[in-house]
Amino acid sequence: MSENKIAIVTGATGGIGFAVAKRLGKDGYTVILNGIEDEVGKQRVKELTKDGIKAEYYGFDVTKEDEVTANIKAIGEKYGRIDVLVNNAGGLGGRSRFEEMTTEFYRFVMALNLDSVFFTSRAAIPYLKKGEDATIINYTSNAGWNAGGPGAGIYGTSKAGVHAITRALAKDLAEYGIRVNAVSPGTIDTPFHAQIKETKPEVFASWKNSILLGRLGEPEEVASVVSFLASKDASFITAETIQIGGGQALGI
Repeated sequence: MSENKIAIVTGATGGIGFAVAKRLGKDGYTVILNGIEDEVGKQRVKELTKDGIKAEYYGFDVTKEDEVTANIKAIGEKYGRIDVLVNNAGGLGGRSRFEEMTTEFYRFVMALNLDSVFFTSRAAIPYLKKGEDATIINYTSNAGWNAGGPGAGIYGTSKAGVHAITRALAKDLAEYGIRVNAVSPGTIDTPFHAQIKETKPEVFASWKNSILLGRLGEPEEVASVVSFLASKDASFITAETIQIGGGQALGI
């Protein structure tokens, strides 16, 4: 890897995002962490710096077009390139059945999971063209195929959109040698599930029963796949989605 390769990871202040940032940093990238909790972001940069990783934090909301555009441009202009964009930010946003769903909730979940990918990717493309073996890595979900559980229908809809935009971006950017792929994490043991782990341990434990390998995933197991997709080892892989769920997608 040439020196000074730049990786941006959105939603990188905790959980899977931070594990991905740390892994890419250990791979030799200068890592740009994004988040909306500025104090946490600064602390995360300190942690990475102690590990000998070059890291910087940019606080902006991935659902806000102007913020995304300005910050991605600032990063691109500062470093002269972007080599890896990891669109990690996203989430369930809450649960709502369609009959009771407000337009505001619908738009928020779509913005969090799908608009964010569009905004960041569009802003990064001019700088990805200047990168080396440049790539975009998005996050979809089993919900993109099975439409999600009760109240998670719009989450599933947004993630189906991520699956489609991943392939569309891959088509659009292939002529520039920019690869675009997605990962689809299953149930990963992160603070995202902390509340149900504490309040309904029996439900949390039951999740293992739907996973072929009989356990939850670890954030580092997602990070290792992202690392692979960003590397030259994946140089002939584009428009793909890799399931990281221990066989959960089989629905046993």
